Amino acid sequence: MLYGIAAATTALLLAAVLAALLRAPALRLGIVDRRRQRPVPLFGGAAVVLTVCLVTAAGGWTGMAPVADDIRGLLVAGAAVALLGLIADVRRVKARFLVGGTAVSAACVVPYAETGVLGGLLAVGWIVFVAAGFRALDHADALAGTVGVVTAFGVGVLAAVEVMDGLAALLSVLAAALTGFLMHNWPPARVGLGSCGSLFTGFVLASAAVVARTGHEPASSAGVLFALTALTGVDVVLVLLARRLAGRPLLRGGPDHVAHRLRRLGLTPQGVALLLGVGASCGVLVAVLVHLGWIAESGVLWVAATALIVVLALLRIRVHGPRTGVRRPSSPQVTGQLRVRNG
Repeated sequence: MLYGIAAATTALLLAAVLAALLRAPALRLGIVDRRRQRPVPLFGGAAVVLTVCLVTAAGGWTGMAPVADDIRGLLVAGAAVALLGLIADVRRVKARFLVGGTAVSAACVVPYAETGVLGGLLAVGWIVFVAAGFRALDHADALAGTVGVVTAFGVGVLAAVEVMDGLAALLSVLAAALTGFLMHNWPPARVGLGSCGSLFTGFVLASAAVVARTGHEPASSAGVLFALTALTGVDVVLVLLARRLAGRPLLRGGPDHVAHRLRRLGLTPQGVALLLGVGASCGVLVAVLVHLGWIAESGVLWVAATALIVVLALLRIRVHGPRTGVRRPSSPQVTGQLRVRNG
């Protein structure tokens, strides 16, 4: 208990300090994203990754929290994904490079002995989907970090219920590190998560959720996993469907994500982050309650129905052309051309 509090506190402070220190090198090297006519350095993700790895390793070195082989393997695979993301932050790379590398890493952490080959392959696909979804969420200030903190707490509860103490500790450290990062990422952001941090966050959360649900009935597990990341799924499905209907390339970035559409309704960046954080919390809460057996598994259907309604409603919001009913001019964060990495 005391170690968990100390580890989380250390992770929060260390991530905040590293994010501040790495901001200047990112600006100097030109590793930035343009948001609202401001260059946002993208080494915040590196700060989160370093913090999670260092704090977890310190627990093993001191003997206060020995790192089990499966946790060590998950961290190594996550670090490999983070490295791919860092390369994508530094230079443009093809999407299949990131997807392929993430899939290989995911294949190394899925427990095939419990899931079976088919279940394992489906788990790999889902982990890649979630990692890519978190990367797509990193198009607006505080969004990926807020959703990541909420999801980390939910998956941590699942791990604690299954008496996976090492996994629960890892997730608490990740949540704390993201919270420290958010001190610099809250609108207007002074540092961004980047592909490095967003891919790492999505990968670790999805992989940990798969491990925590191992041994449960497959259909029930699929529902719980969906509810845990429903907000991320809504964003990805909305973007893909909108681009398909508009005849636009699926991988070309554009102002058509959930956050962009909410901004066109007049919400502030802070309001968008809070609203989507609450939305993610609702899905996570349902997933946790189903996992605990406190509500019926059919509760996940309500999450699915709500997600479908949200997608259909947001599709009706125009994302190109002038706003209607809003006097002030649109922010470049909403209408400006986004970099390819945010697609």
